[in-house]
This record gives sequence, structure tokens and C-alpha cells, in this order.
Amino acid sequence: MSQMLALVIIIFILFVGEIVAIRTKAWVPSIFISAVLFLLGYWTFFPPDIVELAGIPSTVAVMLIYLLITNMGTLLSVQELVDQWKTILIALSGILGIIAVLFGIGTFIFGFKTVVVAIPPLVGGLVSALIMSEGASAAGLTSLAVFAIVIYVLQGFAGYPLTSIMLKKEGSKLLKKYRSGEIKAQNAVKENSTASEPEELKLFSKLPEKYNTDYFKFFRLAFVGFLAYLVSTLLGPIVEISPFVLCLLFGVIARSVGFLERHALLKANGFGFAIMALMLYIFDGLKNATPSMMVDLLFPLIGCIVLGVIGMYLFSFFVGKLLKVSKEMAFAVSLTALYGFPADYIITNEVVNSLTQDKTERDVLLSHMLAPMLVAGFITVTIVSVVLAGIFVGFL
Repeated sequence: MSQMLALVIIIFILFVGEIVAIRTKAWVPSIFISAVLFLLGYWTFFPPDIVELAGIPSTVAVMLIYLLITNMGTLLSVQELVDQWKTILIALSGILGIIAVLFGIGTFIFGFKTVVVAIPPLVGGLVSALIMSEGASAAGLTSLAVFAIVIYVLQGFAGYPLTSIMLKKEGSKLLKKYRSGEIKAQNAVKENSTASEPEELKLFSKLPEKYNTDYFKFFRLAFVGFLAYLVSTLLGPIVEISPFVLCLLFGVIARSVGFLERHALLKANGFGFAIMALMLYIFDGLKNATPSMMVDLLFPLIGCIVLGVIGMYLFSFFVGKLLKVSKEMAFAVSLTALYGFPADYIITNEVVNSLTQDKTERDVLLSHMLAPMLVAGFITVTIVSVVLAGIFVGFL
């Protein structure tokens, strides 16, 4: 298969996913449809390396992750991170729910080691899945090594549609209040990064606008990403901190001090391509899920995901009630553990676009939903899951 044919096919799949999301008003997320089509493709005629063949190897994907996460940080303010303490507690409660239900019930159904291998990938991303997979292999548990990867790859099939449903319900209620005058736009978008607040590059205030080129924006994003990597490396002997977590934090700081503008990657005309490439890299993980493997792992796979989602819902519901957060928003926030970034960003925007095209109403919805979804995704997937994997791998 030629490079351009591979590129045409996989981008067409993303386009089909978008069409379905538009036609169903985001009740069926584009990510879900694209994941299904990729899975079918790998089971039929796709070469295993179709994504790399199309021009997106892992090195390019990792580079784009640095840029994208740093850019995501510019969508948040320092005050917003402080204000998201409720989100953090709810996200952590969802993870506790997964652990409690799987250890309390799942152990008796699937066995202790299966549950141990399942939990970190279920509440996290690729890093935690790889840690558990390698740990299982080292312990001679070949099938569980595969299971760790498969549960990471397929957990989104539950998370994508459930999140879309929860956010649509939450957004519809908020729009109803806004349109009835119960809430005001200026209050709803208070301190929201998507609000139309003045943009100012304080550190470059004397720089003529004509010199603030796309390359200069890319350079500043890359520099902040490099600082995150450097600090993560320097702290390595003391404490393990993912450079991606630091990218988010440094992005927030860089915008606050005026080194980066809000949504710098979009202003540099690179956001769309970066999201496309990262999504293709994520779907590339489906090449490991063969039909026979899926049949063998189907029961523990579905069982662990179902039990995990139930535990997530129960714990997030009660904690959300205590913190006076709606059950829909609390559940949506906890569900970010099943996919993380960039799916949390994409699904939230798809839902908002499906509910309204009015700019002010979109700002109202995004101010309420986007920051919690982004923060929750990084807390669960990028931070907690890696910590859990480091602990749980010792149980094998």
C-alpha cells in the first residue's frame, strides 16, 4: 500500500466518524465510530503499520503530544486550576470506585491477578498499560500481558458514548437556564479561558505583530514543552513526574506570564493537523487486538469495564452530591479515566457544537464543561494511573 493511499483511507475514516457525530448530534461520538472502523480495517485489509506508513510514526506523535498538551495548558488559567478542586476530588472518587468494585466483586469472578492487571490501564493511558503488560510478561502471564493492552485500547468504547450522553444532558440543562434568564452569560463565562478576554503577550509587548509569525508561535510552544521535559528529567532521581503533566502546568504558567497566547497552536495554524495525527496514533493501538484475542478475552474484558464503570458512577455520584455537582457532570468527569486527552477535548467540543452554534451560548457551555473535563483527564490518565501501575505491578 502506498503512503498516499494509506493517508487517504485513514483520514476518510476520521471524516466518516465526524459525519456520524454531526448527523446524530454527538449522541454517537466520532471517536467511537472511527475506532470501530479502524478495528474492522485491521481485521480485514489494513497493513499493521498503516498509520506509520501514512507518515505518522510514534516519534511524530510524541512530538505533537508535547505541543498539544502545552497548548491545552493555555486554555486554562491558574485560578481555574485552583477552582477545579471539586473536579479533582470527583475524578479521584471515580478511580476509587473502580478499585473498590473490581477488588470487591471482580476478584471473585476473574481472579486477583486479572483484576490487578486490569485496573491501571482501565483508569489510565498507554504508559500504565505498557507497565502492566511488561510486568505480566515478566511474571510469565502471557495472556494477561495482552489483556493489559486490549483493555486500554477498548475501554473507550464504553467511555465515549457515555460521556457524550452525560455532557449533552448537562449542556441541555445549562442552556435551558441561560435561555430562560436564570443565569447570565457574564457570570457563566467568568474566568473561563474561552471567554473573550484581552490577549497580551506581556513578555513580547514591544514586539511588532508582524514578527509574531507561525514559526515563532511553534518555537515558543516547543520551548515550553522542552522545559517540561527537562524539569521532569531533573526530578527523575527524586520523584517520577510525567513530562506531559508538566507540559499542562507549564502551559498554564506560560500563558499567565505572557510568554504564550491562549490557544497558541490554533493561532499557528497547526491545531487541526496535530489533533488528526494524535488520534491516528491512538487508533494505531487497535492493530494488536486480533479477532481470536478478542474472543478469548471478551468475558473478562467486558466484565472489568462494566464493573469499573458501575463503581465509577456510584462513587462519583455520592461525592458529586456532597460537593453539589450534578450527577451528569460528576459522571462525565470521572469517565475521563477511560480515555483522557485528546478525547475529552474532542467530545466536549462535539457536544457543544451539537447543542448550539451561537457564540455566546458556546462560551457558556465551554466555560462550564471544558476545564473540568481537561483537568480530570490529566489527573486520572496522566498522573494517578501511572502511580497505580507502579504499585500494582509489584503484586504480579
